[in-house]
Amino acid sequence: MRKYLMGTGLLGAITSGYSLLKGSNDKRFTWRVALAWLSWAITLTLAIGEARDIRTASRGGAVPEDSPIAGKEYKYAGTPKPGKKDKGTRGRKRR
Repeated sequence: MRKYLMGTGLLGAITSGYSLLKGSNDKRFTWRVALAWLSWAITLTLAIGEARDIRTASRGGAVPEDSPIAGKEYKYAGTPKPGKKDKGTRGRKRR
């Protein structure tokens, strides 16, 4: 669980939300402030979605095609890249 919560995307979204909260403490609510909060909400949602996709891939599941890790599930599942030969037979002649 720690590797999902300490991901750089999620950690960055949380810290930017904190700084946005501190910066907008004494300011009037305008359309610019609303856009800043909307942008932060989208960033947080995308970071949570990527953490969820990584968790799904590490458990051997398939992720949607629009995910940033689509096609790279093998990296998170701990399996070798599809189509790649085993390192143990490289350069050796078979008898």
